[in-house]
Amino acid sequence: MSPIVKRKGERFTLPSKYLLFILTILCIFLMLLTFGTNVFNKPLNSAVGYVVVPFQQGISKAGEWLSGRSEELVQIRALLDENARLKEEVATLTEENTLLQQDKYELNELRELLELDEQYSEFEKTGARIISRDSGNWYSSFIIDKGSEDGIVEDMNVIAGGGLVGRVTATGPNWSRVTSIISDNSNVSAMTLATGDNLIVSGDLHAMTDGVISFSKLVDSKNVVVEGDKIVTSDISDKYLPNILIGYIHTINIDNNNLTKSGYITPAVDFEHLSEVLIITDLKQVVAEEEEE
Repeated sequence: MSPIVKRKGERFTLPSKYLLFILTILCIFLMLLTFGTNVFNKPLNSAVGYVVVPFQQGISKAGEWLSGRSEELVQIRALLDENARLKEEVATLTEENTLLQQDKYELNELRELLELDEQYSEFEKTGARIISRDSGNWYSSFIIDKGSEDGIVEDMNVIAGGGLVGRVTATGPNWSRVTSIISDNSNVSAMTLATGDNLIVSGDLHAMTDGVISFSKLVDSKNVVVEGDKIVTSDISDKYLPNILIGYIHTINIDNNNLTKSGYITPAVDFEHLSEVLIITDLKQVVAEEEEE
């Protein structure tokens, strides 16, 4: 059998059987490649399903959680800012309310002093503010912001809240000390307004825990004095001007001598709450001398 010899100028041709064989081999190779790819993709896809997908899901959930927390932090910050602003508003409103209440209290007290000024219009008066007091719950002794430079002298009568507070017992250039009628060492010559019967009103800080002070030496021979009667300063008092309201009879007791009576008086002045007072600049001695002349 002679070999195939390519002659010059002739085209190369592959016999059909060889071509068929090559195509068969190529098809088998492609089939194997496709089969192998499918075989190896299944475990790879499974691995991806078990590892990558949960990881992606975790990242997604973490992102959602962080996004939610971020929104919550924004809301919390907004609420904190709002809370701070509201606290400032509450503090401002509280301060304004306190000032309004204080102004209302001072206005009411000034109205009472004005009414008191009109009630005792026959006397010259000047106002003063209490700047300090002795220890305790009651204004038994206190300091006012008027003194000798303002014409204040000892024994000037002091009134407030509808009645007698006490008298000036010491003075300085710009201050004065007032001893009130509830002080333990205070004694005031007084009388019942309805009958003119005389009595002595004595300070009693112990009794003030019940809101009263004591009286004694009431001569009520006709037994006409009753609880609730007004007690005022008497004409025979050496330091107090006459007819200034002291208080109201609270209780009456007959003394052992069966001649006089004693008991307790409810003061007209609230000695637990004082801030402003009126000082009567007319002295009892001067007024008495003028009346004699």
